[in-house]
Amino acid sequence: MVALTAEMKDLFSKVKLFPVATASKKGVPNVAPIAFVLLVKDDTIWLADNFMQKTLANVKENPRAAIYLYDSESKKCFQVKGTIDVKTSGEEYEKMRKMVLDKKPGLPAKSLLVMKITEVFECMPGPSAGKKLL
Repeated sequence: MVALTAEMKDLFSKVKLFPVATASKKGVPNVAPIAFVLLVKDDTIWLADNFMQKTLANVKENPRAAIYLYDSESKKCFQVKGTIDVKTSGEEYEKMRKMVLDKKPGLPAKSLLVMKITEVFECMPGPSAGKKLL
């Protein structure tokens, strides 16, 4: 797996809504805005599933995703790619569920998507656009 750098983790902490891209087994794309996203380790991101339909169906068929990180103040952005494991029980799921319900009682917190980071790319316009960073 790949560990985010200090600069990437700083940018991650500034993002409030994360565009998350997935694709079905047949390659049909989907992008969804997800707010409950947490960097739990340098190489692991948790995404809380409250209302996922296409995203959840896609990662069950094709367990890969990409997350777009952008900060308008610093003018920095990264694309983080990884593999997804869906959990609906266990210690990690229960911890995520508690965090979601503590913040917004009444949300369903149906499942936890655990993303192991595999690659990070530059996504700002210019000569380095699309360059693999990690």
